[in-house]
Amino acid sequence: DERHRTLARALEVWIAQQQVDESDDRAACRTWVRLLAEAGWLEFCVPLAHGGRWDTLDSRALVIIRETLSRYSPLADFAFAMQGLGSGAITLAGSAAQQTHYLPKVARGESIAAFALSEPQAGSDVAAMATSAVATVDGFVLNGVKTWISNGGIADFYVVFAKTDAQAGARGISAFIVDADTAGLDDNTHLHVMSPHPLATLRFDDCRLPAGNLLGDINSGFKLAMRTLDIFRASVAAAAIGMGRRALHDAVNYSRKRPMFGAHLADLPLTQARLGDMASLLDAAALLTYRAAWLRDTQGSDGDAAVAYTRAAAMAKLTATENASRVIDMALQMHGGTGVLVGNKLESLYRDIRSLRIYEGASEVQQLIIGKSVIKNPA
Repeated sequence: DERHRTLARALEVWIAQQQVDESDDRAACRTWVRLLAEAGWLEFCVPLAHGGRWDTLDSRALVIIRETLSRYSPLADFAFAMQGLGSGAITLAGSAAQQTHYLPKVARGESIAAFALSEPQAGSDVAAMATSAVATVDGFVLNGVKTWISNGGIADFYVVFAKTDAQAGARGISAFIVDADTAGLDDNTHLHVMSPHPLATLRFDDCRLPAGNLLGDINSGFKLAMRTLDIFRASVAAAAIGMGRRALHDAVNYSRKRPMFGAHLADLPLTQARLGDMASLLDAAALLTYRAAWLRDTQGSDGDAAVAYTRAAAMAKLTATENASRVIDMALQMHGGTGVLVGNKLESLYRDIRSLRIYEGASEVQQLIIGKSVIKNPA
């Protein structure tokens, strides 16, 4: 729609003007949250009723924003995405009081949000989580460990998923809002990964929560987690596309300038064929990604529409993250030795893209989702 085109043009102008020192990923993430909030971009992470820009979370807007941000700074994209993912469950299932308290602060950048689902022995297999939430007279007591938590250690609140019925598998999971300063929560174990961004392990040791911190209905946490991830899964694909497009852009520019065998690298048929592959891989991924976003925005997310969107979003994430990884690898290869120099954009993109094939549903999980859907409905 025209409002999406207007959004894309405005964001392109804004992000090109930003300069953030990203040598300290935690400080840089806080800075990006502040800048994104000041410019109004975080308003797309929450609905209009709670400080957002549009009536509902708009998937096409999320996709456009993440693709654009990631072309310039994957850490800026991370900061934006986590405000949406971390607060998404509150948007979907929060009480009026919870939404009023948390969502406006997310849109204004006053609170940093986080989504705590994964555990040391429960990543793709969410039902295997061991963190427990035991009901008390006036609330719940949480015990357990969460890990690989984005924004861990800098978040102001966490949406945490825990077992309220240990024998019920996925049907025994509930969601809770846990403020970072809650007694019994330790989020100081920072994790250091190949592409630096804020990650931590969370430990809950008799962490007491009032009853009002239950998010949604008791034992409805698994479905809430999946609904939240579904919203943002297509946007992960968009982030991958943005990184891939930056790699293609840099590869084209480099090939035009690099002398090679009496001409330039771009003049060689092999280079042209490789660039053709890269462009085709990205456009194929983009079409799947924008189709998924369009489906959610226009067809809804209930009943048959939800089934169609889940399949489309899984196809988008699988294809975009795998294709972008190939494109970045080809662009780096084209640069030769300079491509692996620390400080070269392609070297950092090579590290940045890798985690996208794992988080919010690994490639293998997306294959399973798509395969099961095809078995039920091949069309």
